[in-house]
Amino acid sequence: MSGDAMNGSDVPVPSEPKRSFLSRIWRGLWRWLFKLTVIFVLLSVALVAAVTFFDPPTWAWRIDRSLFPPKAGIEVSHSWRPLENISPNLQLAVIASEDQRFPLHYGVDFEAIKIALADREPGERLRGASTLTQQTAKNLFLWSSRSLLRKSLEAWFALLLDTIAGKRRTLELYLNIVEFGPGIYGAEAASVHYFGKSASRLSVREAALLAALLPNPWEYRISPPTEYMSGRADWISRQMGQLGAATLKELD
Repeated sequence: MSGDAMNGSDVPVPSEPKRSFLSRIWRGLWRWLFKLTVIFVLLSVALVAAVTFFDPPTWAWRIDRSLFPPKAGIEVSHSWRPLENISPNLQLAVIASEDQRFPLHYGVDFEAIKIALADREPGERLRGASTLTQQTAKNLFLWSSRSLLRKSLEAWFALLLDTIAGKRRTLELYLNIVEFGPGIYGAEAASVHYFGKSASRLSVREAALLAALLPNPWEYRISPPTEYMSGRADWISRQMGQLGAATLKELD
């Protein structure tokens, strides 16, 4: 019989070269996937290392706002300040308002996710599980629209931030890039805009009012504060008292 494989009815049997070709394709795809994964990991580590040691001149959220502003004609105000030049009152206020377990978790609060999943109604999106570190990661590196991909990347970058940058640097980044109003980025710009003073001199009440803006800085108002915002600031002040200044020492 010739070299071609035949069965008893002289029907050709699928040749080995065809199977070899498909397995080469799959091996090639896996190699490319592995290479892309390694490149992504190295690039993301490099990005986090960069913001750990250098103050970023701009960031993803600010770029997104400049390209797609909710309102036209917004002037940008921003001044970078090291953490020691930002009032401990504001540091504690944003922890009390946004993430009271900030000193305890590793960038992603798996305990809070577990609770949020248990409390979620069917068909409702997950609420209350995003940490201060995740918010920092989103503002620094990612886009604003919600998706499973973005949330997954947000969690990855948050874990890297907590591991590489640490708590104090993450809090410093957050307080310098978070939006406190239309075009108002960071604690210093917000303090000057709303209270006419440096962020280093904020009182407990002023810090609580600024923290109260964070969930919706384009819609909430504190000059003068609405009844709702005043009540929210009161709640944040009480939470600050319960947490205590020792909370900030846990970040070291």
